[in-house]
Amino acid sequence: MIKPSGPGGLGSLATAAITATALAVQAGLAAVVGVIIAREFGRTAETDGFFAAYGVFIVLALASNAIRLVVLPPLSRARDERRLGQETAGWALALAVLALPALAAATLFSGPVSDLLTGFGPAAAREAASDTLPFVVFAGLAQLFAGLAASALAALDDYLTSSIAYIAASVIGLTFIVLRIDADGIHAVAAGMALNGLVAAAVPAIALAIRARRAAMPATGFRPRGTSLGNRIRRAGQGCALPLALQAAYLVCLSVAAREGVGAVTSFGYTYLAGSAVVAATAASFGIVTAVPLTRLGIEGHRVAHHVVATSWLALIAIGATAGVFAVAGEPILSTVLGDGYMDDVGRELGQLVALLAPWMVVATGFSVAFPLVFIARRERPLAPLALTVLVLHVPLAIAAQSVAGLTGLALALALTTAAALGGVLHTLAAAAETFAGLARAAVIVALLAAVAFTIADLALPAVVAGVAGILAYAAAVVVVRPRGLVDSLRYLRGLT
Repeated sequence: MIKPSGPGGLGSLATAAITATALAVQAGLAAVVGVIIAREFGRTAETDGFFAAYGVFIVLALASNAIRLVVLPPLSRARDERRLGQETAGWALALAVLALPALAAATLFSGPVSDLLTGFGPAAAREAASDTLPFVVFAGLAQLFAGLAASALAALDDYLTSSIAYIAASVIGLTFIVLRIDADGIHAVAAGMALNGLVAAAVPAIALAIRARRAAMPATGFRPRGTSLGNRIRRAGQGCALPLALQAAYLVCLSVAAREGVGAVTSFGYTYLAGSAVVAATAASFGIVTAVPLTRLGIEGHRVAHHVVATSWLALIAIGATAGVFAVAGEPILSTVLGDGYMDDVGRELGQLVALLAPWMVVATGFSVAFPLVFIARRERPLAPLALTVLVLHVPLAIAAQSVAGLTGLALALALTTAAALGGVLHTLAAAAETFAGLARAAVIVALLAAVAFTIADLALPAVVAGVAGILAYAAAVVVVRPRGLVDSLRYLRGLT
């Protein structure tokens, strides 16, 4: 058996801080890539095509997070039973069986798939999507294996190694993009993403191999045993079904957004990236790092609602700040960062769209925290039918919402669809009413604090100054008011080890 080492015993706040730091750096470097795209290529049909293909990467990246949540409980139990190597190898084989056909399909059928992703838009958009699709699919599939290796390390109470790997991979990928973008154009971004995924998977895998060598693990220690390959594939499919359905809902939004004209897909893509970065760096990190201790402690009944609400509070505070800043200072921030293509009406629309995505961020936070509990409680059977239901309902909802309210309607449609998915998960855990009530109370408190702080700043000051003043006033309000839920949240997370 590979023995635990690393930051064990630090508690959920510390381990979440490590994971959140890595995710924040990843998101920050991804934002830099977005800035490069905006400044180099503007807001064109080509960028629409790239973001359409990039949506597939987001789908696979979320699937990798789902895989981490699926495998964390069995890997944690396997560590306690001294068969972690065998369990990890079994899951690696199952993922390979799923990944190789997906990569082949993305390569052989990139043209027809890209036509669908771009909503049969301009030829330049379809060509850009087709050229970049195989690279972004490889990047996303590599993240699946990176997630598996990170989960095996997490079962050993080591979150630091995989965090360093994710940061290093992002830096290397960004460096490649900067060096090659003048020569290769937007294709350099896709190739840099593929390199990023390769490094993110290789580093933790090498770390696991070194640990096994030091522990003198025999070759049989890596031979898959126990659960059959077919059962692992079924469990992986169950685990990924709902997150994939939610990301497919985002892809539907991208396709429908093309009806708004050239540049709309790019705008919606940037909006989603901003919102998902906030959720990933807060709620998603807590969802990952609390899975192992909760597997050991168990979770049921009232504790589900308490865990979801308490773990969501810090993310909700970050959502309030994000929505407030973009609502009052979106245009100057975006035009400064992304370039002249995002000045005036375009920048204002995009800033308001990020703020309007706040309801989606709230329910996505609840989903990120609640979803791992399904696997801890071993109640994943309803996930596949729930995923199909959610996706089928989303298609007409997105079309109707766009026809009524454009990109704003799509943001609200995405929030409703995600709320339905969260409701299904919580129903499976028998905690829907109590959890929704707790999340609603927390969201209202945060919204009121943010609204007061940023509205006063917006009325009295110019946009950029109002953004800074609003952040300071909002932070002061949180400290002064000290919402009871936030205090309870910090106490709960400190004690969860």
